[in-house]
Amino acid sequence: MNLKEKLITRKSGPAKTARMVETIVGCKWSLTVYQLLEDEINRPGEMVKSVEGLTTKVLNQCLKRNIEFGILEKISYPEIPPRVEYKVTNFGQKFMRILRDLESLQLEIDN
Repeated sequence: MNLKEKLITRKSGPAKTARMVETIVGCKWSLTVYQLLEDEINRPGEMVKSVEGLTTKVLNQCLKRNIEFGILEKISYPEIPPRVEYKVTNFGQKFMRILRDLESLQLEIDN
C-alpha cells in the first residue's frame, strides 16, 4: 500500500440530521408534543388544552416542522366537522428513541 491509500479523509457530521436535531430540540414544544402523542393525545385541540402555555399558532408551527422532517404524519378524516390527528411515523419512532438515549446520557452526566 502506498501512503495515499493509508490517509483517512476528514469526517464531518451528518448535516441534515444535525439540522433536524437542532431544530427539534431547539423548539421547546416538540418534546412535549411527543409526550402527548405517547399519551394518545393526538388531536390539536386536545394538545392545546392539555398543555399550559401552548398556543394553537405555536403548535401548528411545531407540527409542521415535524411533518417536514418526516417525524410526524397528519391524518385528515373526511368528516363534518373535519377531524385531524397526528401520529408518529416509523422514522419518528427511531428518532424519538435517539432523543430518549440523549436524555439518558444527560442524566448520567448530571449525576
